[in-house]
Amino acid sequence: MEKEKFIDPWGSELPEDYAKLIREFGLEKFNVSDFPNPNKLMRRGLVFAGRSLGIISRAIKEKKPFYALTGIMPSSEKIHLGNKCVIDNLVYFQKQGAKTYMLVADLEAAATRGISLEESRKRALNYHIPAYIALGLNPRKTKFYFQSSNKEVTSLAFSLSGKATLNEYRAIYGSTSPARIMSSVLQVADILYPQLEEEMPGIIPTGIDQDPHIRLTRDIAKRAKGYKFFLPSAIYHKYTPALDGSLKMSKSKGNFIELPESSESIKKKIMKAVTGGRKTAEEQRKLGGQPEKDMIYELFKQHLIEDDKELLQRIKDNKAGKILSREDKEYAIELLNKFMDDFKRKFEKAKNLVPKLDIS
Repeated sequence: MEKEKFIDPWGSELPEDYAKLIREFGLEKFNVSDFPNPNKLMRRGLVFAGRSLGIISRAIKEKKPFYALTGIMPSSEKIHLGNKCVIDNLVYFQKQGAKTYMLVADLEAAATRGISLEESRKRALNYHIPAYIALGLNPRKTKFYFQSSNKEVTSLAFSLSGKATLNEYRAIYGSTSPARIMSSVLQVADILYPQLEEEMPGIIPTGIDQDPHIRLTRDIAKRAKGYKFFLPSAIYHKYTPALDGSLKMSKSKGNFIELPESSESIKKKIMKAVTGGRKTAEEQRKLGGQPEKDMIYELFKQHLIEDDKELLQRIKDNKAGKILSREDKEYAIELLNKFMDDFKRKFEKAKNLVPKLDIS
């Protein structure tokens, strides 16, 4: 197969042509009218595709049981603003009645990233879980667990491991290794695990780079004759572009906004961000800006401006030359500082709550 036919969930290369992805990987185009009370990612076209979305839409509208699940990969000590899209969509489904699961992929982190189980637990309890709660996840309505502690997951992984061939792994992932095979089988077990507790459909909110795991899970679920699995659904969002204009925020390149980030660091990074402005203020007033090329407007669209009317008016004014790039950056800095103050306050509260939660 051609190289571009693969999506690498462990790699750093990401697809740029989302329409092409829908065609080549048989995805469903997301229809915002199918989901009640859509969040801003859905309303603004940032959620672009998925798999088996209809069954989840019907479950929401008919108030039938379904679940939503995501995982924490504790390979880094903190998350950045680009990770927030997954949380936003998980929170959306939780508010629509989903039974919510959040797993800590400590076994996967050990196998593929060399992070010890002890370090994974420390990072998850001290930062990742409180951060997700601070970003809107309701801890009282969420089941948290560590892969290494959930014997039902590891048993299910072994039970399902014979349902796929090595050639299938190569066809889905392009290349493979023992650690990656073990990790992907664990992910399959995680995705299907809630169905051991109750027969119900489930949805996985994630970035498109995780679609190989979804495809593998769906293939294995079809063959797991001893179980009555619903094929898992998935919903995919576009990435928050990096401040330097590249496709995805990257910690290694320093082109991201970390959670939390100091006001001094925010100002420094935002002032260096790529914009759609002209060479001079006079030229921008005359010709107008290009918000479609502006990383500040991506932050506005994805994270910082909740009101659609405000966002559309700001885009209109930018195109008309009424707003200059420096003004946009100053406003972004103001909004980010407010966001960080709110995040830090909620994070500290969540840290005090975590020891009281039932996290196995």
